[in-house]
Amino acid sequence: MNLTKIIRPYFRRRIDALQALIGHTEQVQRDVLRRLLEKGQHTKWGRQHRFGSIKSYEDYAESVPVTPYDELRPTVMRMIAGESDVLWPGVTRNFAQSSGTSDGKSKYIPITADSFRLNHYRGSADVVAHYLNLNPSSRIFSGKGLILGGSFANELNLPSGSKAKVGDLSANLIMNINPIANLWRTPSKKIALMADWNKKLPAIARAAMNSDITNISGVPSWFYTVLSEILRLSGAEHIHDVWPNLEVFFHGGISMAPYRGLYDGIIDHSRMHYIETYNASEGFFAVQDTLESGAMRILLDGGAFFEFIPAARANAKPIPAWEVEQGKIYALVLTSCNGLWRYPLGDTVKIVSTDPLRIVIAGRTKHFINAFGEEVMVHNTDAALAKACRECGCKALNYTAAPVYTSKGERGHHQWLIEFAVPPADTDAFAATLDRRLMDENSDYQAKRQGNIFLDPLTVTTARQGLFDRWLASTGKLGGQRKVPRLSNDRKLIDEMLRINNEY
Repeated sequence: MNLTKIIRPYFRRRIDALQALIGHTEQVQRDVLRRLLEKGQHTKWGRQHRFGSIKSYEDYAESVPVTPYDELRPTVMRMIAGESDVLWPGVTRNFAQSSGTSDGKSKYIPITADSFRLNHYRGSADVVAHYLNLNPSSRIFSGKGLILGGSFANELNLPSGSKAKVGDLSANLIMNINPIANLWRTPSKKIALMADWNKKLPAIARAAMNSDITNISGVPSWFYTVLSEILRLSGAEHIHDVWPNLEVFFHGGISMAPYRGLYDGIIDHSRMHYIETYNASEGFFAVQDTLESGAMRILLDGGAFFEFIPAARANAKPIPAWEVEQGKIYALVLTSCNGLWRYPLGDTVKIVSTDPLRIVIAGRTKHFINAFGEEVMVHNTDAALAKACRECGCKALNYTAAPVYTSKGERGHHQWLIEFAVPPADTDAFAATLDRRLMDENSDYQAKRQGNIFLDPLTVTTARQGLFDRWLASTGKLGGQRKVPRLSNDRKLIDEMLRINNEY
C-alpha cells in the first residue's frame, strides 16, 4: 500500500513553515537563544554563567566563553554519573560516543529529551519533507527505509545500576524512536543494535533483502559494504534487482563524492536520488533542500543556536548567523538544547547563501582523516605511532597518512608514509602494531576496523631518507618552520610525495 499521498500534506506544512522563516534569520535565532537561556538558567552551568541576567545575544557572547570538549569533559562525566541539572535541566540518560579530543579517546555528547524532540527527530522529519518537496512523484511510503544503526558498546566503567545509555548516536536514536516509525523501517531493533558486525552485517542483509526498500540512510562507506553483502547473498548484479522501488539515499557523515562511481556501478542512477544531511553526534544541523547543488539549508528553528568564527582571521571572535557573508568559510560554534553552550564543533563550513542560510562542509578545523566516518585526528596518530615505535624498537622521523578509497579491487584503508631514523625489523609487523594502537586511540576507527568489514588494516610505506625535506623544498616551504601535514582527507599530498619517493 502506498501511503505517500496521504502522508505528504503533513510534510508540506513543514515546508511552508520553513519558507516562512526566510527573511527572518536574526529573529528566529534570537528567539531560539532566548528559549535556550530560559531553560538553562536554573542549571549549575546557567547559574555559574548568570544566564538569568542575560538579555540579548550580545550579553551572551560577552558573558559565556567558548568551551571546547576538553574543558567540558569533567562536567559531562558528572552527568553520566547521574547528577541532575548540570548542563540541562533534569537527569540526562543518553549520550552519544564520538571521537575524542587530546585528553581522551572518546567524547560523550549529551542527548537530552529536548534534543531528541526538537533537533534530532525534527531534523530527520525535515529531510523527508524536503525530499518530498523535491520529488512530487515519490512513493517513499510504499515501502520501508533501511537505516544502519550502531550499538551501545562503550569503554566506560559505568557503575552497577547506572541508567546512562552510552553508545553511537544512531543506537540512541533507534532505541528511542516513536514506535509508529518502526512500521517504515528495517531491520528490527534487535538486529540494528547488535554490537558484533561480523554477525550484524549478514543479519541486516538477510532482513533487508526480503523487504520492499524505498529509501536508505547512512554513511556512504558503511552502506556500500552492506549493499555489497546483499548483492552477494541475493546473487543479483544491481540493487534495483533486489529493491525495484528504491528511490533515495539520505547520506551524511563523510563526503559522497569518492563513492559515487562505486554506487553507480551497483545502482541504476537514473532511478536514484541522493540527499546530503549534516547530522552529527551534537545535533542535526542542515539538510540539502535543492537538487541543483549539494548545499544544505541550516535548520534555524531546530533547538540550536549557531555562531561562526571566520576561518581566515586569526583569533577572530564568533559572529551570529545573521552576520555571515556568502562565500566565506567559518568554524561552527554551537549552543543547543543538549546542554552545549558555545561549543566549537571542529567543523568548517562555506556559506553558499545567506537567506536562506545554506552551507557546504568545508572540512575540519585541524588535519584529519574522515574518509570512512572514522574521524582520525593528529593527536590520535601521534600517540599511536609513538606507542608502536616503542613496542617495535624503531624510531620515526616524519610521517603523513591519507585514505586509500574503496574500489572494486581494493577495500578502503589508511596508507602511512613514514621516514624512519631506525627502521623496524619487520615493516608488516610494525604496521599491524600501529593499526592496533590507532584502534586504542580512536573509538570510531576501532568501530570501522571491526572484523575487517568496513575498513582494512592500515599499510605502511617506507619513505627514503630526506623525502619530506625534498617535498617541502618542492613546495617552497623548506626552512626552520617547516611542517609536514600529518593527515589529509584526500590523496593529493601523499601521491605527490610518493612520486618523489619513487624518483630517487
